[in-house]
Amino acid sequence: MMKRLMEVFEIFQNREVYFNKISKKETSKRLIFNQLIVISAFVFLYGLVMGSYLSIIQSLVAGIKLFVLFITTLLICFPSFYVIQLILGSRLKFFQVIIIILSGFVLSSTITLAFAPVVIFFLITGSNYYFLQLLHIVIFCFAGFFGIKLIIDALKYACEKENIYPKTGVTVFSVWVVILAFVGIQLAWNLRPFLGDRGKEFKLFRKYEGNFYTAVIYSIKQLSGKNTDSEPLPDNKIFTDSLNYKMTDPEEILKELK
Repeated sequence: MMKRLMEVFEIFQNREVYFNKISKKETSKRLIFNQLIVISAFVFLYGLVMGSYLSIIQSLVAGIKLFVLFITTLLICFPSFYVIQLILGSRLKFFQVIIIILSGFVLSSTITLAFAPVVIFFLITGSNYYFLQLLHIVIFCFAGFFGIKLIIDALKYACEKENIYPKTGVTVFSVWVVILAFVGIQLAWNLRPFLGDRGKEFKLFRKYEGNFYTAVIYSIKQLSGKNTDSEPLPDNKIFTDSLNYKMTDPEEILKELK
């Protein structure tokens, strides 16, 4: 079983040989199953670390949510990519395309999990919620970049070396990646919270105003010390509040105005 799982990581050792095996149909459908196992295990483990900031329950929930996020994003976006590359004249088979896409996800999930010790270090040293939130976003973007690059390399190999994939398809993939990113971000926003704020009680889902981008900007402001929640009220606001709370009689209002 372990030997079969290690087949997933052959792409890290010699990419050209791995790409050649895919294009020559020397890989089996079992590889897809093994890739899914590795992706699921790695993102779940990273989710455990991610949610441990709040509690054990949050840790388990974050692991499950992260697994759902990765798999659901792939299920939503893959059909459009596969149909378009067929229209463009690709001769890659259905399972070959799945293996290539999942290979990128394997690399991304592996890099993400590799950063778990860094996250644990900052958890232990007492980093705040907003710093950790931004740290996770940076890690996902970093891991996603290398995963996308691997997929592009595989498609270029199929195009230039094997002549079974159209050159236009590589450009189309770049557009598909943007769609994939937006779907993933929107889904992550609807599945929140992953990290969990220690100042709030555990909830499976929370409703926040705004969107992912405003949340990132808000976190950056919090780290820079621009905490809008603790900013003093302007003088005119204080005066207005004093009128609302202290003045119930017209004579009192005249006294304050004098």
